[in-house]
Amino acid sequence: MDITFGPVPSRRLGRSLGINNIPPKICSYACVYCQLGNTIKMQIERQEFYPAKDIFNSIKERVTQTYSQNEIIDYLAFVPDGEPTLDINLGIKIELLKTLNIPVAVISNASLIDNKDVCQELLKADWVSLKVDAANEKLWRKIDRPHGKLNFNNIKDGMLSFRKDFKGILATETMLIRGMNDAVADIHEIGRFLKRLQPNIAYLSIPTRPPADKNVQPAYPASINTAYQIISSYVDKVELLTGYEGNAFSFTGDVRQDILNITSVHPMRKDAVAEILNKAGADWHIVEKMLQNDEIIQSEYENHTFFLRKF
Repeated sequence: MDITFGPVPSRRLGRSLGINNIPPKICSYACVYCQLGNTIKMQIERQEFYPAKDIFNSIKERVTQTYSQNEIIDYLAFVPDGEPTLDINLGIKIELLKTLNIPVAVISNASLIDNKDVCQELLKADWVSLKVDAANEKLWRKIDRPHGKLNFNNIKDGMLSFRKDFKGILATETMLIRGMNDAVADIHEIGRFLKRLQPNIAYLSIPTRPPADKNVQPAYPASINTAYQIISSYVDKVELLTGYEGNAFSFTGDVRQDILNITSVHPMRKDAVAEILNKAGADWHIVEKMLQNDEIIQSEYENHTFFLRKF
């Protein structure tokens, strides 16, 4: 198994060099939407999977190789095939990697965040993402299918405690599943918890590859737009993650491409689209053609028309 991969383009982390510190599908969750397949081994006990020095040497070699090719690395990111905090040497590895003078990110499902050791180790990272698929236990069990010994309230308290001490960038990620957690009441419940957590940014995502449970489907565009608007009422910065990476929110001078870039991240109100068309000296026929070509989707929310990029 390759311990490192990339660098790959990521809208969250720029050019990130991935670190696979967990063997395939050893996890504390068996999420219905997991796009890596079914969890092979469920566990919550932390252990050593790969020696810290081996991980460090592998990454150092890849960093040297990447720089020799004049490529940029914005983050070293722990994004393994399982839950990264199961690695009992995570803190040591973060400390070693920081000597390379590249920011370190960890994408976690937050299941072990109430463990004081895990919390202290994550505090060493520069950027941490925590999963918030539900704000009540019933939905959490239905969607994330956690290890039987995990306690939902302890996890939520652990996230809030971690937030008080964390000095880096905190992100959250919520996977929107059709008919599971996309109801207005459920989204408000998530929003209320996120308001307490105060992440720097809250990401809303959908499954873009075949999920573990073949019956799982992404939320409808209208539901995604509604979720975006609701979460935005609780959190200052919200973005969509719908499978598009690399060029979101960059202005190209091509008004069609600019609309696609922006609507892949944020639903655009009709008046905002009209404004960008006006600045480009273009007319509404461009939008009509994009709708006909299934490049964008139209959705209504609270008497306003929004446009989203087609997923």
